[in-house]
Amino acid sequence: MKKFPIIAVFFGLALVAGVYIGRTMSDSQTEDASVSVNGAREILYWVAPMDPNYRRDEPGKSPMGMDLVPVYAGEADTNSSVVRIDPTIAINLGIRTATAIKSPIARTIETVGYVAYDEDTVEHIHPRVDGWIESLVTRASGERVKKGQLLFEFYSPTLVNAQQEFLSAVRSGNASLIEASVQRLSALGISQSEIARLEKELRVRQNVRVTAEADGVIAYLGVREGSYVTPATEIMSVAKLDKIWLLADVLERQATWVAPGQAARVELDYLPGKEWDGVVDYVYPEVDAMTRTLKVRIRLSNLSETLKPNMFARVRIHGDPLGDVVQVPKAAVIRGGDVNRVVVALGDGRFRAQAVTVGIESGDLVAIRRGISAGDEVVVSGQFLIDSESNIDSALDRVSSDE
Repeated sequence: MKKFPIIAVFFGLALVAGVYIGRTMSDSQTEDASVSVNGAREILYWVAPMDPNYRRDEPGKSPMGMDLVPVYAGEADTNSSVVRIDPTIAINLGIRTATAIKSPIARTIETVGYVAYDEDTVEHIHPRVDGWIESLVTRASGERVKKGQLLFEFYSPTLVNAQQEFLSAVRSGNASLIEASVQRLSALGISQSEIARLEKELRVRQNVRVTAEADGVIAYLGVREGSYVTPATEIMSVAKLDKIWLLADVLERQATWVAPGQAARVELDYLPGKEWDGVVDYVYPEVDAMTRTLKVRIRLSNLSETLKPNMFARVRIHGDPLGDVVQVPKAAVIRGGDVNRVVVALGDGRFRAQAVTVGIESGDLVAIRRGISAGDEVVVSGQFLIDSESNIDSALDRVSSDE
């Protein structure tokens, strides 16, 4: 009889405990549900930061050894061309972006060239009759000469006979014969000063003296003392250095950018920091068949003779700017065989490869004719890593269908 009250008491206690525990679990489940609905974001799966196709149901490491990143509900991107990278990892990878702008683009030509003699000042010396170089005063290319300085002495039987005929005409006093003899001497290359000496002294010189017509340097020397020469022989060339040419090579695709009268700036490696300002003087009408470049001539003043012929130079020619166009840094463009593309930053660590049609290149910028708009953020560093993880084929197909 005493056991029944004890059992009843235990039963009552068990019932109370069950009710309490049940209420506690119910409250806990309600609270968890509330957090799931109202506060915490639901994780759908985990992906590799550099390969969105590598998915797992729990945290871990990617095949590249990186920590998997969670993909939350509402953030899963169904576009296979979109790559998601954790912002911290993007910073570690050195991913940088730039904003596409729309403005006039300067058609600046950056090329190379070399210094050359101004051919308008070059004097080519050829004999007009056969003969021999008897006394060669200038013996090497590069020697400086002054106006009136003796260059060489030249012996020719033809010139000796012409001088004797002139003296005979002078002695005869026949004006027409004298005039004819003077014209013949001039045609054979005898200077007026030498003809005046001959008329005054009435003495034939076996060797004709040839002097420099202006100050300059010996640009070319083609003979040595005692050489037999003909009218086809170039004995030497004398050039000035106070004005020089700079011959620059312009790429064929930039041929329409350059025109006479445009400003040009020249810089040489041996004088860093010093620049010369010049003007495009002439654009040659023919493209070089081997280099596929167009030659451009720039005139420069060289009174100090700092610029030496055959020096290598960097040239910048400022062409007329092109109207407002969308432009991005040249480094942002990924060149392809058939399609060029850029990687567009979509925000929140998302990136997409976008096909583009490029226009002209000028300096560090390239015009974009189609594919992106002004204000779009494009990746300029690390874009190849992102592009390699993107589904390019589906992205380009989607772009083609959108167009």
